Amino acid sequence: MRLRFALLLSCMLATPALGQQLASFNDDGITYGHVHLNVPDMERHKEIWVEHFGGRVVEKGRNAEGRPLLTAIVLNNMLVALTPSDPSAHSAETVMDHFGFKVRDMEAFLSKWEADGLPVTTVEAGFGGRTFIGAEGQINAFVDLPGGARVELQEDQGLQAAVTGYHIHFNTEGYEELLAWYTELLGLEVRPRGRIATTTNVPGMNLSFGASNTDRGATQGTAIDHIGFEIDGLEAFCRRLEAMGIEFQVPYREIPAIDLNIAYIIDPRGVRIEFTEGYDEY
Repeated sequence: MRLRFALLLSCMLATPALGQQLASFNDDGITYGHVHLNVPDMERHKEIWVEHFGGRVVEKGRNAEGRPLLTAIVLNNMLVALTPSDPSAHSAETVMDHFGFKVRDMEAFLSKWEADGLPVTTVEAGFGGRTFIGAEGQINAFVDLPGGARVELQEDQGLQAAVTGYHIHFNTEGYEELLAWYTELLGLEVRPRGRIATTTNVPGMNLSFGASNTDRGATQGTAIDHIGFEIDGLEAFCRRLEAMGIEFQVPYREIPAIDLNIAYIIDPRGVRIEFTEGYDEY
């Protein structure tokens, strides 16, 4: 398994795959960027993202020990960035409950997932079986990644790709107000997704907002450390947010070693947000 993965990984690092890229920017220069995970086992995660999600591994820069400064997995519509760290909490304990993908063949995906010793956790997520009918009338399931990031899967037999990024899901009190905050911040419109009325879209990704019966924590340091939006013209975008009264956790900065410009804010419910410029070239 390890040798086969090492050979596959070398090919994925060297050869970009068709379709593995971010969605095109909207008229305001915004598209969805990434989720950033804290993971206890980097090599295992890279295996999972290549073998099960068809990802392409990109490594940027090197530290004094020769390890990459940034490891990202390029997928359809999004990236997943990885940091080697033991998460302080499962994503289902935070406001950023899970993120989701569409898959062309649910049974094939789950069978391969389970054969790799990975858990299908739909029952733990509060549903009555291995799969369930989701908000859009399709077959859905939940799986958990090592370290505690929860992923929702939705079958779409019409997909061209086997897997593609689809949504991120916030669960919190005051979720309607949080949706309004995101739509104002990013210049978006509320657009229902199936039975879920409180959602909005950026290119490549749906943002869904729902209630929670329990207190939810902030995301930094947890399994899903933060979410990210890719911005065409990030410095000017940050100046616009500052004019709106948005406070930055990390102000705009350029990081040539990883070919990326970045800035961070925290949303009103504690979800950490990174704005990036450069991921679309990965």
